[in-house]
Amino acid sequence: MFAKPTEPPRTTAGIVPVDRWDPVQASLAYWAWVSRLSEIWWTRSAGRAAIDAAGRSRFDALVEFARARSPFYRDAYRRLPARRLAPAELPVATKTALMARFDDWVTVPEITLSAVESFLADRKQIGERFLGRFVIWKSSGSTGEPGIYIQDSESLATFDALMAVHLDPARFAAQFPWPVFVRGGRAALVAATGDHFASIASWKRLCQSSPWMAARGFSIMDPLPRLVAALNAYQPVFLASYPTMLSLLADERKAGRLKVDPLSLWSGGECLAPSTRTEIEGAFGCGVVNEYGASECMSIAFGCREGWLHVNADWVMLEPVDDDYRPTPAGEPSRTVLLTNLANRVQPIIRYDLGDSVVVNPEPCACGSPLPAIQVEGRHDDVVAMSAPDGHIVRLLPLALTTIVEEAGHVHRFQIVQTAADRLMLRLDRHGNDDREAAWRAAGGALRRYLTQQSLPNVRVGLDERSPIADRRSGKLRAVIVHRKAAPMHP
Repeated sequence: MFAKPTEPPRTTAGIVPVDRWDPVQASLAYWAWVSRLSEIWWTRSAGRAAIDAAGRSRFDALVEFARARSPFYRDAYRRLPARRLAPAELPVATKTALMARFDDWVTVPEITLSAVESFLADRKQIGERFLGRFVIWKSSGSTGEPGIYIQDSESLATFDALMAVHLDPARFAAQFPWPVFVRGGRAALVAATGDHFASIASWKRLCQSSPWMAARGFSIMDPLPRLVAALNAYQPVFLASYPTMLSLLADERKAGRLKVDPLSLWSGGECLAPSTRTEIEGAFGCGVVNEYGASECMSIAFGCREGWLHVNADWVMLEPVDDDYRPTPAGEPSRTVLLTNLANRVQPIIRYDLGDSVVVNPEPCACGSPLPAIQVEGRHDDVVAMSAPDGHIVRLLPLALTTIVEEAGHVHRFQIVQTAADRLMLRLDRHGNDDREAAWRAAGGALRRYLTQQSLPNVRVGLDERSPIADRRSGKLRAVIVHRKAAPMHP
């Protein structure tokens, strides 16, 4: 799951440059990756029983480690017996509780919240190593509050290996050897580029450790014509972004403005509907790799040809539960899901309330994968289409709009509603901000400046007196909503 975007650094056409390469770090990372990749292949080739056994063994080891090394978990598990415990016997952890005791949560004493926040304050250090050992990123706070997550070399090697397993680079290279060679294997990420979010921090780390790999990050905050021109100049072989952005780029390609021919697409960070996937693959003439992840765990599951997401159960534990944290039967949507990241011992995440609703496939998946299969109720914010002064339609990504409000207004619970072809209304939580008027002035001004940059100086932005309204069906808060009668018709 991609992290959310923020204002990009001032670079040519939104392109993020790659920083220096450390050969020692690169060599160590490579061999750790090879070892982990081999381990994953062998485990999964042995079938579901071996996968479940590996996951349970790692869960037990993580719990024992957390009890010994994390004061937070030591206190949380103090009254529990010292024996091997079933997952359901352990209490649930929440972001609020973990962040409130950050220094007690982590298992490395040198890591403190004050030092980490000082590091994150410098955006020039995105993807760099904290204390020379750790990669840090933060979540955007879309669930109500931001989080900070720390990875060591071991956990990063696991995430990289899981990604390699999903992409199957050997088969890809065998299928497209000449185009990849001629075009230099250029990879493009269109995502958040201006802060320490997981997507760009991971991307820059990968680029730094692989100088032979041609890779660039492009900002989703750029106006679409500028982004299209930059991609046309770069000509990527691999293209990764959010489903909403890939859908916009698919339209640009069908219109003849985007002239790129990637061999593979990668999608994450939002819900990829089957119809959207078909549209994107049809426009580009290649397949989409769909990934489900979060800042708390970069690679939770990956998509298959049958439309399911397969959980990396040898390295991730997911427990679909109801409001009372009781197991949800297969085939029924859960109220939330409890995540255990089995790869991260620096900052243990054990039975963590992730907030997503999932449905477990009660039958073996027709694709043949032995991994458990789920469907996820992800982000479903609307793409906003607005009328410019000359009558043409400008479409805006929901992630870009929400980032503007979060960064400028310092709020994390709000709603942006399109009420007309040239009108946006902002709903702010009356109880979540001590100075609602100041937040409105800052966020409203930032939205107007952004709209002007997108050739929409005519769009009015107003403050709705109502607080954000949760979806009646799901109970979740959608951050960007379009009233269908308000959307302009395409010419």
